[in-house]
Amino acid sequence: MESEVCAEIERTQDRLFDFLEELVAAKSISGQEQPGQEVVLDRLRASNGNLEIDTWEPSAPNLESHPGFTETVTYEEYGYEGRENVVATRPGTDPENGRSLAFSGHIDVVTPEPVANWSYDPWDATIEDGRMYGRGTMDMKGGIAAFVHAYEVLESLGVELEGDLLLQTTIEEEAGGVGGVLSALERGYQPDAAIIPEPFQLPNVGIAGAGVSYFRITVPGKAAHTARKYRGVNAIGNATTIYRALEELDEERRERISYEPAVRKDPEAEGSVTNLSVSVAESGDWVSKVPGEAVLTGRIGWPPGERSEDVRQEVTDAVMSAAQDDPWLAEHEPEIEWFGWDADPHEIDTDEEIVQLATTHAERTTGGETSYVGGLGGLDERFYALYYDIPAISVGPRGWGGHGADEYVELDSLVETAQTLALTAMEWCGTED
Repeated sequence: MESEVCAEIERTQDRLFDFLEELVAAKSISGQEQPGQEVVLDRLRASNGNLEIDTWEPSAPNLESHPGFTETVTYEEYGYEGRENVVATRPGTDPENGRSLAFSGHIDVVTPEPVANWSYDPWDATIEDGRMYGRGTMDMKGGIAAFVHAYEVLESLGVELEGDLLLQTTIEEEAGGVGGVLSALERGYQPDAAIIPEPFQLPNVGIAGAGVSYFRITVPGKAAHTARKYRGVNAIGNATTIYRALEELDEERRERISYEPAVRKDPEAEGSVTNLSVSVAESGDWVSKVPGEAVLTGRIGWPPGERSEDVRQEVTDAVMSAAQDDPWLAEHEPEIEWFGWDADPHEIDTDEEIVQLATTHAERTTGGETSYVGGLGGLDERFYALYYDIPAISVGPRGWGGHGADEYVELDSLVETAQTLALTAMEWCGTED
């Protein structure tokens, strides 16, 4: 039966690719995810399976007491109205003996801007040389298409799983995932294990995620007419002092901290498994005016081994130490605001059964050797692992260009991902004779 499932997934692969093209065309940028969810719902409702479909809008007040809650930047801008999560449950035939499994993926993508850097239309999927190009093909609509296709093939072949199978698409992972996976868990969707097909380059299995925090530093100056510059203090210069201090902290941390699974995922990460970056700098509002304020906004990420509060304290200490060494800033201290993402890292023991099952089937379908990887980016898996003691791993396709231009996924890896997920579900959930 396993061989038949794999053969059928490959035979019907065009359905998988067509579905992914539809998903790419749905411009589900984080904060505006509903177009993508509608495509998913249409597909699930059209399936011949016995699915119980649930949709809902998250509620920030219902989540804010949770230790994993943060107010995301997309919630601040858009709220949660009109932004649904989707969970479709295929009830198991013997849930008392079978184990439940969730396939979960985030439907949101980041903006493709600047579009001029793309060789392809980011919203019109293009297949070329065994790859599909388009925003979200790799991160991570390809994974969603793969697990929906895996379910459809199991259903078409009459494979009866003893445990429940959950097909889940969620919102705002790119902003932290609070209104997505955390909302689903709090709604009661707490399986015995979860697989999120993030693009971890099958046959690799993702077992770790990074901690992430966003910061905003307001650096004071003193406004004045530039004709009388001597009466002012340029906030841009002061911000440069703070920026240099953050760069020095980043360099010191990168030399001090190592994490092998992150390097196995991306060899270029050697010496850079923790990263502090100022991403936005804003100052000045008129050319003939000494700017009186500058704002630096950025992100710090780190692998398992540290806590959020300790990392934040290092950043705060670096900023305040630099300010004390500057005559003006010593009297006019910068202000640090932490907002949006606030995630601790997580790591799954490779001896967990779901890890070993996924490893067996990833190696079987690809003919390759699995590496256990992760720890560079923040992931939805952390909600399962840190707060509900549910093992959650990443098993997803190969590709390149996530969050950048000319993002693509390798088509053969989508087929292998669907095969790996289907076989893992059969063994984890159990099947009737």
